[in-house]
Amino acid sequence: MTHESPAQQPHVLLVDDDLQLAELMSMRMTSRGYHVTVESEGKGALRRLAQERVDAMVLDLRLEDMDGMDVLRAARQSAPELSVIMLTAHGSIETAVQAMQEGAYGFLTKPFHDHELMQKLTHALERSRLRREVAELRRRMGEDGEPLLLGTSDAISRVREVIARIAPTDATVLLTGESGTGKELAARMLHVLSRRNKERFVAVNCGALPPELLESELFGHVKGAFSGAVREREGLFGAANGGTLFLDEVGEASPSVQVKLLRVLQEQRLTRVGADVEEPVDVRVVAATNRDLAEEVAAKRFRQDLYFRLHVVPIELPPLRERLEDIPLLAQLFLERTANRYGLRPPRLSPATVELLQRYGWPGNVRELIHEMEAAVLLAGTDELQPRHVPRLGQALERPPAGSAQLPGVPGGTADLPSLREARDAFERAYLAEAMRRSSGSVSAAARMAGRNRSDFYDLLKRHGLSAADFKETSEDGPPR
Repeated sequence: MTHESPAQQPHVLLVDDDLQLAELMSMRMTSRGYHVTVESEGKGALRRLAQERVDAMVLDLRLEDMDGMDVLRAARQSAPELSVIMLTAHGSIETAVQAMQEGAYGFLTKPFHDHELMQKLTHALERSRLRREVAELRRRMGEDGEPLLLGTSDAISRVREVIARIAPTDATVLLTGESGTGKELAARMLHVLSRRNKERFVAVNCGALPPELLESELFGHVKGAFSGAVREREGLFGAANGGTLFLDEVGEASPSVQVKLLRVLQEQRLTRVGADVEEPVDVRVVAATNRDLAEEVAAKRFRQDLYFRLHVVPIELPPLRERLEDIPLLAQLFLERTANRYGLRPPRLSPATVELLQRYGWPGNVRELIHEMEAAVLLAGTDELQPRHVPRLGQALERPPAGSAQLPGVPGGTADLPSLREARDAFERAYLAEAMRRSSGSVSAAARMAGRNRSDFYDLLKRHGLSAADFKETSEDGPPR
């Protein structure tokens, strides 16, 4: 059996002057795979925070040298991404509210059960990780920069790897995937990582303009080419010369536009509307569509030769329902971005809300998640986002249609019927959670129950964003005191 080094383990700073209780908690945390450091004084804890990276802090409210609230305030100033769980033997509603207002992640009153602390600690560590990733994203991209395909799932990691390999080339790329999956972000990433990144990135939606206007917008026109052409226009290919042109919804382009696109891709030359001569152009083309262009070719709605020219390097963007482990990070990012825009304090995601977000099918993908989080920030008015703050999602999952039976993993109500794959994924996640509940968090026992080997079962849990720690029962030793 391999063990993580202390540098790889989550680092928990435990601050309590009750040394017997601190030792007991430290032993239990260590047995769960955490690297634990114990401090009995607030000043010592703050010194350690200044010297080491700490992923979560468990802090007693009453210390001999400092008030725990003062330690909390100082810790939040020096490490704003740190999640802090407050402990006290003198708990009150007023104290808990004050601690949460000061930025504490959670609050426990002694005596507490072991599983209460461990469950809260698991979620606190996850929150710290999310906040650090969001902060790192802001540092790399700038406060107003758009995230470039953020996430840690295998599905989005594979897309980023392909983009990193082909970005330095001038190969034409065709991005496919459902609406809202981030095709324009992928195109921007291709541009940022290319040798053309000092030049312009120009985007156009081919389905948003009538055919005659799209042709003029793309290729430009000469003066007098048509009624209203009172001056020359270089067009978007000219504007993107030396850089990247992103053709979104290229499947909507008219036959006449398709002919000219093919010519540009083949010869790197174009003819403006109304002109008699060709002009050279140096543009890297990235196209995107949510249509099946192979079917469009078969139906003779899209030119086969243009399809082959665009299909040099195809990249499919995965739907959000296949990136379940990315949803908490993306949701937290969009919460914080909206809160910053309106001068509000961003709420944290409750575990129940995370579960709801991961159960929902997201037919609108990342774009839909952005809109839901924007609305939640404006309407919630609390420090913790609960399922009631995203009522549409819960209604879509829970309301059965009139006169019909509710199928496992199939949302009722007026929500669109999910695909068989979506329904299967929802059922699989519910099955895994039930197996873990019945086995009291034992992965080995749950795997045997499901007829799978332990390694495969671990992979399934990870894919569905489930943690064994969430299903652990109270220790036989009873609550720490």
